[in-house]
Amino acid sequence: MRPALAALLILTALPAWAGEAWDSVRYQLYGDRAMLEGAGVIALDAPYRTANDARTRIAAQVAAPPGARIGKVSVVLDENPMPVSAVFTLKEPQQRFFFDTTLRINGPTPVHVVAEMSDGRLFVSEAFVKTSGQGACAAPPGTDPEAALATLGEMVLTVTGDVPGSAAERLAGLAARLKRLDVDISHPSHSGMQMDQITLLFLPMRYVERVEIQTDGGGYVEMTGSISLSENPQVSLSVPGATRSVDVTMTDISGTVTTAHKDLAGF
Repeated sequence: MRPALAALLILTALPAWAGEAWDSVRYQLYGDRAMLEGAGVIALDAPYRTANDARTRIAAQVAAPPGARIGKVSVVLDENPMPVSAVFTLKEPQQRFFFDTTLRINGPTPVHVVAEMSDGRLFVSEAFVKTSGQGACAAPPGTDPEAALATLGEMVLTVTGDVPGSAAERLAGLAARLKRLDVDISHPSHSGMQMDQITLLFLPMRYVERVEIQTDGGGYVEMTGSISLSENPQVSLSVPGATRSVDVTMTDISGTVTTAHKDLAGF
């Protein structure tokens, strides 16, 4: 996606007027499709008040209802400049899925996580996050923009063990046979709204557009990013417990492509 198109999407994604952000985004994404209450399907983990607007962890556990599998999970920060903040598309629908990612939250906002099942049903869970009001999407970057280019795209892959139990306890058995993969990405995630503190010019938009994850050489999940991803984002997710190798490909909107590989012997 080119920066000009991304900027247009930011503008068109904004609500028509205050208070109707979710209605606007929901209609643009799903039209008139029915949305079912996510209780028992989605356990959303979001802070009531974030300690760091520029790096807020949003996580969720999703368990498909009987007879269905998870095809896609979307994270919407209703009041962010680019509300559709992260979309996880499962190449092969799964019965269970977990994600945890670091996001910028521009101001107080409802958070919606929508899980789309292989049979077409949509489930949604909602939370509300309060912020300090610092306007994280326009806040100055935490690192020197030139220095950030030196390591842009480098990734560290870590397997930390079982999917966290605190959220899993809300959905019985969700963590069974799943492991957690952390993907730490070195990337400035420039939103296009930030100003260089020396030149006083706006930094060109440049963020992680896609993170493709393969397990054992086959497609597993693709995350589509946005300007809501934090600087140096961490994307964590569940992978099947039998996985022996992981390959990750990161692509940003400027066309930079980097890869990382990890063998999981004895996983």
